Formats: sequence, structure tokens, C-alpha cells
Amino acid sequence: MLVQAILKSKAAEGVVTVEPSATVSDAAKILAEKRIGTVVVSEDGGETAAGILSERDIVRELAASGSGCLAHPVSEYMTRELVTVTRQETVQDVMTRMTEGRFRHMPVVEEGKLVGIVTIGDVVKAQLTELAMEKDALEGMIMGH
Repeated sequence: MLVQAILKSKAAEGVVTVEPSATVSDAAKILAEKRIGTVVVSEDGGETAAGILSERDIVRELAASGSGCLAHPVSEYMTRELVTVTRQETVQDVMTRMTEGRFRHMPVVEEGKLVGIVTIGDVVKAQLTELAMEKDALEGMIMGH
């Protein structure tokens, strides 16, 4: 299964982004309201990705420096060196990279443009769907269908 299939199965609301100047508090509110684990930081409203800020990034900074960090811009704490994926990569490749990198969200970027985001939940769901289809096919073969 390819990343493209995951993107097609997701809701069409798009990638949630914030500007680099947004405060960490603003980003945390968005994460809570939308019940998501990360926001992409974008200087141009979502066409390109400058970085990514996750719940983990916020919690780490809260533990290190206290609640004062909530007033700082997300650009201070975002991950700048993004690990991205394209629509043509396999779910297995994404799973491997997420596991090795110990992160749960990957922006989908093609020709420098942000086209989506995949999460570990998306990857697990895709794997379960693929396994269920394989199981059904094998059962059909065994039963002579």
C-alpha cells in the first residue's frame, strides 16, 4: 500500500498549520481543540513546511524551562530538519522510518510542496486493512471461492 492510499482515505480537512510566530500556547490550544498530536509550521499558510511542533516538543520544553515557554514563538521549539515522505512511498517504508526516528507524524511533501501528513495511526490502520484483505483472499482460496 502506498502513502497515496492513506491520504485518499483521510478526511479532506487538510494539514493543520501555524505560523512560526504563533505562540506555543496558541499551538497547544489548536492541538487540544482538534485532538491532534502535531502542527506543521508554515510561513505561507500551508504550501510549504518550515518545521513541525508536536505535543512531545511542548511537554519537553515545559519540563525543561517551565510555563514561560508558552509565550514563546513555536519557531524556537519546532523541529526544523523534517523527515518527509512522498505519495509514492510504501506504508512499510513510512513505518520503518517512524520507528527508527521515534516520531509519530510525517509530512507528505512533493516538489517542495506540502500535500498532506501521515500519522502512526494512519499507518497502523493501513496495515490492518491490508492484512484483513489478505486474510479474506486466503480464506476465499481455501474455501474455493
